[in-house]
Parts: sequence; structure tokens; C-alpha cells
Amino acid sequence: MAATNRRLDQPSALPESTPNPIPSSSPAFATPAHPILPRRTAPIPAPPALKAAPPKPTILPILLPPATLRPLAFRTFTKKHNLTLTSSALQALATFVGRHCGSGWREEGLAERVLEEVAKSWKKGGGQVIVDGDGAALKAILKAVEGSMSGGKIVQSSHSALSRQGSSVFGPDINVEDNAATRPPLGHTESFGISRLEVEDPQEEEEAYKDARDWIQVVGAFEQPRLVYSVNRKHFEKSTTTPSLFPQASHKTDLFRQHFHIVHQRILRNDTFQAPSFSANRSASLARTSSLSASQTTTITPIANLLGRTGSTHLLLGLLTVSPTGTLALSDLTGSIALDLQHARPIPEDGTYFAPGMIVLVDGTYEEDYSNPTSNSALGNTGGIGGNIGGKFIGFSVGHPPCERRSTTLGSTSDQGANQASTTTGPAFGWTDFLGLGSERATGARMSRLASRLLPTTSTHNIAIASDLHLDVPSTLSSLRTLLKAYTPHPTDTHPNYPLAIVLMGNFSSRASLAGVPGAGSIEYKEHFDALAAVLAEFPELIAHTTLVLVPGDNDAWPSAFSAGASAPLPRKAVPTIFTSRIRRVVAEANREIWGAGGAKTGEKGKEAKRKEGEVVWTTNPSRLSWFGVKGEMVLFRDDVLGRLSRTAVRFGNAKDEKEQEEDRVASPMAEPEEGDTQPMDLDLPVLRDQAEQLDPDTLTARALTRTLLSQSHLSPFPLSTRPLHWDYASALSLYPLPSALVVADKEAPAFVVKYSGCTVMNPGPISEGVGRGRGHGKVRWVEFDVVSGRGLVRNEE
Repeated sequence: MAATNRRLDQPSALPESTPNPIPSSSPAFATPAHPILPRRTAPIPAPPALKAAPPKPTILPILLPPATLRPLAFRTFTKKHNLTLTSSALQALATFVGRHCGSGWREEGLAERVLEEVAKSWKKGGGQVIVDGDGAALKAILKAVEGSMSGGKIVQSSHSALSRQGSSVFGPDINVEDNAATRPPLGHTESFGISRLEVEDPQEEEEAYKDARDWIQVVGAFEQPRLVYSVNRKHFEKSTTTPSLFPQASHKTDLFRQHFHIVHQRILRNDTFQAPSFSANRSASLARTSSLSASQTTTITPIANLLGRTGSTHLLLGLLTVSPTGTLALSDLTGSIALDLQHARPIPEDGTYFAPGMIVLVDGTYEEDYSNPTSNSALGNTGGIGGNIGGKFIGFSVGHPPCERRSTTLGSTSDQGANQASTTTGPAFGWTDFLGLGSERATGARMSRLASRLLPTTSTHNIAIASDLHLDVPSTLSSLRTLLKAYTPHPTDTHPNYPLAIVLMGNFSSRASLAGVPGAGSIEYKEHFDALAAVLAEFPELIAHTTLVLVPGDNDAWPSAFSAGASAPLPRKAVPTIFTSRIRRVVAEANREIWGAGGAKTGEKGKEAKRKEGEVVWTTNPSRLSWFGVKGEMVLFRDDVLGRLSRTAVRFGNAKDEKEQEEDRVASPMAEPEEGDTQPMDLDLPVLRDQAEQLDPDTLTARALTRTLLSQSHLSPFPLSTRPLHWDYASALSLYPLPSALVVADKEAPAFVVKYSGCTVMNPGPISEGVGRGRGHGKVRWVEFDVVSGRGLVRNEE
């Protein structure tokens, strides 16, 4: 212990030049004789982010009963926003207001602002009419509102969780992609009602937008929302699976199951299949049906329910298939049964096609096979419920499911024109956003007012469609010049009327490109589009005032490289940009020449009116061209559908007498005229017997093709072996709800314009009349569609 004290009392053995060591309180080290003086350093200023923030005003929470908040919530949600609050939602709102607004919720108007913000966010998120407090949607909105409140008030700042996106529709100065993270997550409801049109109130946009082309959008097949029909909820929901070009095997059956669910729910909502109150009403409704005669039942029987009911008459709904034994069969979600159509007749006669892969209605009698109950299920041993039902079903008549008008599906009466007012009618899918551009009830009223202002009925607003532009054929380029000259105004015209869009559809090559065919390689393929760019450069005034939409075909890159011109899987992507760069430069040069560097044109009164410049859009096949959101929709589809129908259709060989043909005309879809449809090629109009005899074969073919596609609500109602599809993207080929117009570019079908159930179906045919059918007379042919009246016209120019 003495040694230890002596060491501590001795001075440090370190020389004076040695810097002072770091002092330590450990007894194992000696303490320095001279203490270290503290250094004088300037204080480090705190960064701005670490400075003390101003204190937030404190709010004393209160317990607010829901009954006290009910009158204010009723005025805000029900009277102002047409929403209905459940008891759980009112309880959640009362708790939120009492906690964050305190005692000033009534005197200072804090609760009214919060309720207004919640109601707008709910409608913006596409919520249903009934606001439920148990779901995740309202909780997410309240959480976003809570992050934007300070002192009981909603603060709208650049870092706010709501900003403008949570309280109103997207404005033109908001970048949707950049601020996507600030929007409250709405889960599966984000596909209902949300609009990507970036439109606020049309009254405020009247001076800012003067061009109807600002509200035209092209939606590709891979950009459409993938919606799944829920049988339990009787509504469409957004698919939760990630789409893939190599999906699981279960997705193949989901493809046909979804098609069956959509057609089945459509039939059950039809007046013909409703339970009648009186027999007289039932007879009247059957007389107006589009598929079945008045003597047939309107109760659909599942196939599994046929067991033990031999000799009884039933009406079946199922998928027409070919069994492993090579015979026809009918399948639904409960089982399959062999079909005997030897004595069956189609309804209407010679007016439609029936092919495997279609969902049809069959009326007939069930006969059970007692001798060998498993004769139809010997392959694979899949008899009984869920498999093949023993026996056979003898069909008397076969018909397509009745079609449903677009106004009935969306709950509006605006399918007669693009600029008519929108009113909701009956139970429908008015809140469902099928294209991601806004639902009928969320944006329909605003779009109607805007369309009536920008699409006046005093002028025409056309869309020109041409197909089979074989750029490797010199006559095609001459035909394209004729088309562009028809829409180029004269220099003396004071009010030129340019088309809203010009749609050019493939095939852009007469031979399969990039498939090893001599003279059809990548270099030649790009030269063909360079030739198209040279033709477009001759019309800069027209190109700068319209939208060019180009849809590929089976002979275009890249699918033709491995399919060699055969049917490539649908949907297919657009032509690669490596071949289209010169066309884009031509359009950009035309905009600079006409509009200048600023992109605006001086109006008549000296003010600058915002006009949309010309653009070119390379889209998928199929694709959708929409104007004013849900107000108008045109489906663009390039495929040889008629030839595939003719090769695979079921033949009915029995002949009928004159009396039976007259009965079919009474029960056909042409038996009831409808007001407002006055086109000669309107299938909704009655056709007399002498008029039907005068119809040429091309007209009958056009009517049959139209009725088949629209009744099936699908662009490709074929088996996958006949027409391959990408399973996860097959919903893009659905025609439910019916579009305003359907363009089926089929080179084997005649050029026609037919209107059926409010949908205008058009086939422009090859742009040069001699292409594809060998009957050319040197004419140029295309189709012109007026978006205001909804009427189409086949134009022929020399």
C-alpha cells in the first residue's frame, strides 16, 4: 500500500515536451501533475432541420357522441355528396372529430372541414355510396387527414399527406406519378371511380382548354385494369395477382370461368329471365327476347341438376366444347353433357355463328343412358357431378345470350351520343372504372358537360379508320395520300374541321416480317415506315391538328419473327420504337412548323387558347380509344375473325318451312324497333320478309359477325388451340360493357357499318379495295365515325 502511495505522489516521468496524456480516472494510470486546460472553440450552430419547431397548438380531446355529430354529418355526406353513413362510420367520425378538433368542433367549424375532406377523399378513392366504418378505406383516409391537421385545422402544404389529390380529382398541375406515395391507400377500391384524365371542374377549364383532343386517350391492352367478377359480392374487383406472360396453369381455367360469370350475371339481370308475376307479362317479355321463342322456358338449369330427370325439358347455359371423343358437348361450372344437335335450329336462322368456345343457350330434352351410364365419361373416369353427366341432351334450339346495352351496364342513358347528359338508371356497375379513366358516377356528369361544350352538334367530329396498310405495296401509299387529302382543308377555309384521330391499322407488311422471308428483314421493314413518314410529311397542317394511332397486325414485328404470319397470342404489343423513330420526328417537325416553339396558336380575339399539338401513338392490338372518359369508347381490333368463324362454326342442316321462318322473325332481335335508331344497317330495327330476301350475302355476313361478337361480349370467343391468348391479359379482349364503337379490321370480311344494341360495329376492309378479296377497282376505302351522333360511314374515293 505504501508503494502505491509513493507512486501516486511522484511527479510524472514524462518529459515536458511530451504532450499531456488523456486523463483517466482508472487507478492503473497515473494522474498528470498539471491538469489539461480546456480549449476555447466557437460554438457549432445547430442545422436548420434541428432547430426547435414552433410549438403546436394543443387540442383538448372531448368525448363526442355520434348522435350529436349526426346532423352535421348528414348535411355534409348525404345532402352534399350523396353518400350514406353507416352507424360504424358515424362512430369512427365522431371519435376522430372529438379527439382532433376538441371543443371547437362546432363554434370554429373545424368538424365541417374535416367531414368535407373525408367525403371528398372517399369519392375520389372510388368508394361506394355507403360509407362503411369497418373497412380499411375509411381508416386510411382518417389516417391521412390526421397527418395533415394542426391545431384542429387541416393544413394544405406541399408535404401534406392529402394535398390536392385527397380532396379532389387530379388537376393539370399535379404529377400523379410523383405524388402517388402521398395518396391514402384504398386497397382493392382504388380501381373504382379514379380518373386519369386530370380534369377539375369543367366550368373552370372552359377558358384553359378549347380542343376536344385534350380528352382523347388511347389505352393499351397491357394498361387496362384487370378486374375480376366476384360471384359472392355481385361486383367487379381488382385482381390481386401480378400478371405474367408465363402464369400458373390455374389461370387458364380462370380465363373461361370469368367469361362464364360475366355472361351469366348479364343474363340473370335481363328482363326475360326474371321471375314473372303473371303469365301475360311473361309472354310479352319472351316476345322481345333476342335469342329464344315465346314457347321456351326462361329458367336456366345447371347441368348437374339433370341427373334423374330424364325426359324433361330444360334450358341450359354453357360453354360449347368438343369432347375427347370428337362429339359436341356443353359444359358449365357443375359438369358437362354430350349434345345432340341433329334436329336443332339456330335462332335466328342464318343470322349468327356458333362455334366451340362460345357460351350458348340450348333448349331441349335430357335423355339418360341407362344401358351404360359411364359411356360419356369413360375417358378419364370423370362421371357424375363435376364431370361428364351420363346420357345426352337433345337440343331443339340454340341461341346466343341476349345482349346488354352500354347504358344498362353503366346505369346511364348517354349511349346515343357523346354530348348528351348522363343520368343513372337501375342497378348497374356505375361506380366501376373499367378502363382506369373514371367511372360513370364519379366523372360522368362532369364529362358530359365538358363534351357538350367542346363537341357541338353543329359540326362533325370524325375519326377516320383504315386498315391493311401494306407499306411494301406502292399502291397503298397512293391510297393513303388520297385519305389524307380528303381531310386536309383548303387554305381559304376560315374554320377548318380536322378529324379528332386517324387510325391506321396493320398489317403494315404483306409478308411476315423478320421471319426469314427474302426481302422482309429488319432493314426493309424500317424502310417501309420511312416511306410512310415521307407521305405524312406532305401534310404538315393535318398532322399537327390530329392524333395518329397505329395498331399492328400479325405480320408486324416482333411476333411475326417466330409466328411467320400465323396467329400470334393476343394481346400483342405495339411496333418497336426502333422502326418508328422517323415518323415521330416528322410529327415533331410538323408541330414546330405549324405551332412554333411555344406550342400555342393565337386565337381570333388575340388571346392564346391552349391547343393540343399533333401526336402519334403506337398502341397494342387490341386497344381502346376513349373520349371524355367514360362518355365514349372505341375498341380497335385487327384480326381475321370471319375466316376463323367460317372454319369452326357448327353446321345446322335441317330446313324449315315458311311458317317456322315467319315465327323466328317475330322472336328475333329485329322484332322490336327502338326509338332513335334510324340507320339502314341497324339490327335493332325490324326487317320485313321482302326486305330480308333482298339483302345481299355481304350484308348478311356483316349482321352475323356483329351479332356473334356482341352477344358473346368477347373479341375472341374461340378455344385457345384455335386462337391463343395471354391468360393473364385476356380481360383486355372483353366487350363488357359494350363499347360505343367496335372496329374489327378483317380483310376477309366485307366493309360494313352495323349498329346493334347501341354499339356501332365497323370493318374498314383493306384501304385498297382489291387487297384481300380480288375485286379491286382502283378505289380507296376507309370508315368514318362521328363521335357525336355515333354513326359510321364507309367512304370510297377514286
